[in-house]
Amino acid sequence: MGDIMRIGLVGAGAIAQAHLEAVRQVDSLTLAGIADVRLDAAHAMAEEADCPAFESAEALAEETDCDAVIVCTPPASHADICHALLDRRLSILCEKPLCLDSATAEALLEKAKSANVVFTMASKFRYVDDVVRARSMVESGVVGDLVLFENAFTAHVDMSKRWNADPQLSGGGVLIDNGTHSVDIARYFLGPVAEVQAVEGKRIQGLAVEDTARLFLRSRDGVMATIDLSWSLNKELDHFIDIYGSAGALRVGWRESRYRQTASSDWVTFGTGYQKVAAFANQLRNFEAAVRGDQALRITADDALASVRVMEAAYRSLGSNNWEVVEAGRG
Repeated sequence: MGDIMRIGLVGAGAIAQAHLEAVRQVDSLTLAGIADVRLDAAHAMAEEADCPAFESAEALAEETDCDAVIVCTPPASHADICHALLDRRLSILCEKPLCLDSATAEALLEKAKSANVVFTMASKFRYVDDVVRARSMVESGVVGDLVLFENAFTAHVDMSKRWNADPQLSGGGVLIDNGTHSVDIARYFLGPVAEVQAVEGKRIQGLAVEDTARLFLRSRDGVMATIDLSWSLNKELDHFIDIYGSAGALRVGWRESRYRQTASSDWVTFGTGYQKVAAFANQLRNFEAAVRGDQALRITADDALASVRVMEAAYRSLGSNNWEVVEAGRG
């Protein structure tokens, strides 16, 4: 591998566009090619990126000298695509959710380990500067002992024609789609999850999957978390993370992040909010450094598997209407 890492992109949808913009922000990366089963979509994006287009991940891997690949196709396709790339010993950054079940995820992780390549899940919010700052502040005791973590990803989005609402492609609805981000953020702050309960809201859009859900988590350290998810309502919040501790509170916002300690009446601003392209670029820099052997992954293979495990428990809960235990050692 030379000074410039050549990276391939599998999938030419909206999330691929975000990755393409991020690649442009990282001087040490160049795009080797773009693949999509919709060859016209691959060609359109490849023309914009000034790189070749391919109809399959296998063709991309065989006809370019790429060092690593970003997989950003619908979740049901992740396993087959990643197996094909791992057969060619390519490192992979795979979009969330990693897989639709933990057995599939475990098989991929074992294969990546045997191939001695980097394999992990993309989950942009761990790479938001304010989220990283907030975690550092929490760990330093700014808000005292953690008591409650809250997260909300809610917006009015018409999902009637999107693959994310097709359970055959997505594995579920808003719970697995937006909720995978939520679970990863919660684990980033709270550590392993012990048990979960998921409750579905009223279906507004007439979809085959849930469009509104609430997820309750309890960490192994006993901290509670609540997560609100919806494609059919907007809570009109200016923040997406609220953390409450014994000595204060902290909020990570879309445009501003701040904290207030119990002994003070003043909120203190510590960040400027969510910057999408910057978060994607930070993620790519971390992935690149891990492939080069220069840095540890911020989202490890174990984190990626734990995310799948927690989501499996969440869907069991949705069916049972009970709290469900996340497999020990995997949450």
